[in-house]
Amino acid sequence: MLKRSSVLVTLAITMGVALPASAEPIVFAAASMKTALDEIALQWAQNHDPVTLSYAGSSKLARQISAGAPADMFISASVPWMDTVEKDGAVVDGTRHDLLGNTLVLVGSRPGDVAPQDLPARLGDDFLAMALVDSVPAGQYGKQALTDLGLWAELAPHVAQADNVRAALALVATNEAPFGIVYATDAAAEPNAYVQSTFAPQTHDPIIYPAALLNTGMDPDGAAAFLDYLSGPEAVAIFTAQGFEVLPRDAAK
Repeated sequence: MLKRSSVLVTLAITMGVALPASAEPIVFAAASMKTALDEIALQWAQNHDPVTLSYAGSSKLARQISAGAPADMFISASVPWMDTVEKDGAVVDGTRHDLLGNTLVLVGSRPGDVAPQDLPARLGDDFLAMALVDSVPAGQYGKQALTDLGLWAELAPHVAQADNVRAALALVATNEAPFGIVYATDAAAEPNAYVQSTFAPQTHDPIIYPAALLNTGMDPDGAAAFLDYLSGPEAVAIFTAQGFEVLPRDAAK
């Protein structure tokens, strides 16, 4: 059970993968993309060489890339973390674009209809699961929303911070925390977490997933082909079914 203290929960989702002998493209992606991107990668592999997927919080991935990790592509759940990677010179010019959008929701371990304003009364001595509020995008968006609603100061002592959004979701799904703040796509991927309410988009920064090729990888051609595939009809259908908003691919940033 959770203890009343600063709680950090680490969920290692395919991190620390060894480099494949075939030098297949390595994709660093936000943990919230796992369900959809795993399915897309399986579909891709039916007619192409496979890709290696490595998931974690966008902040952790960005730091690894800036430190020289040999990734071919980065999909962040945060514009600022992609900005960091780009400023560090790791992004291939002309390849960055906004790929997806998402929605922020309050989930519970049981079906219900709880508004964010109800949380102080509903939590009691229990915890609110969130991704790291100072670095992981889902946690940052959640803190912004609670601050906008005037709830952060009261709820902050009850927040159980997890290493990434899927780890926060797991706390709710296993009833370690009765409520959590995650993306709508995470809730759709977890049958044991139930959407209670949706945060109004004006309460937080827009949730945008920029994608870009990196100059630190070993298979730039394979990565470029896979990045193009993510905007194609097969991938778009999967993203949409998982609840993502697929953004039009205009000019690269």
